[in-house]
Amino acid sequence: MQYLLAFVVGGAICAVGQLLMDLTPLTPAHVLVLFVSLGALLSGLGIYEKLVQVGGAGATIPLTGFGYSIVSGVFEEIDAKGAVGILSGVFKNTSMGIAAAVFFGFAMALLFNPKG
Repeated sequence: MQYLLAFVVGGAICAVGQLLMDLTPLTPAHVLVLFVSLGALLSGLGIYEKLVQVGGAGATIPLTGFGYSIVSGVFEEIDAKGAVGILSGVFKNTSMGIAAAVFFGFAMALLFNPKG
């Protein structure tokens, strides 16, 4: 049942993103920023945590999950370190993904001829 719920939740999030790109003048970059911001906003309001409990990886893997990870890291660090956690918490849960994106982006630039 967990797999089915993850598929339904993740599929619904991705379907909304695809519909936004197909039916509106929004570009993929607009949708990326919108989804990360929406995930962060819903996490701050305590709504996205309930979606993560239901959908598991289906809710944490899409772009909205990145916003959720940022905000949840900030909340954890605020509880541990106070106001300093606002700055340090941003990277608590997301540092590995950011580091991987930088590393693989650099590796692809070395292997292929980037244009731009």
